[in-house]
Amino acid sequence: MGKLIITGGQKIKGEISVDGSKNAVLPILAATVLNDGISIIKNCPRLRDVEIMLEILRKIGCKVSFEGDVVTVDSSTINCTEIPEDLAVEMRSSIIFLGPILGRFKKVTISYPGG
Repeated sequence: MGKLIITGGQKIKGEISVDGSKNAVLPILAATVLNDGISIIKNCPRLRDVEIMLEILRKIGCKVSFEGDVVTVDSSTINCTEIPEDLAVEMRSSIIFLGPILGRFKKVTISYPGG
């Protein structure tokens, strides 16, 4: 990790933009299941793992849109507690759906995660 070395007696001010992180957004996407409503996630990176997570959400009944870097998930329409095996084996992170679905619906079916 890099570092900044600042010399002098001047106050620092300004703004920076922080890129979205796959490792941060995947658990956030899984947690949208708990909301039972609309969740909006900004600064979401367009990566294959993110797309797979969104497809899992769609398959269990969520309404999902991804415009620019903003993901909107409506989890009030969930009608299934089974994670499709073909998507679960695509990545290890699919296992993080286990807790939110189990917490909200008291049952979940998921195959061994892949990746």
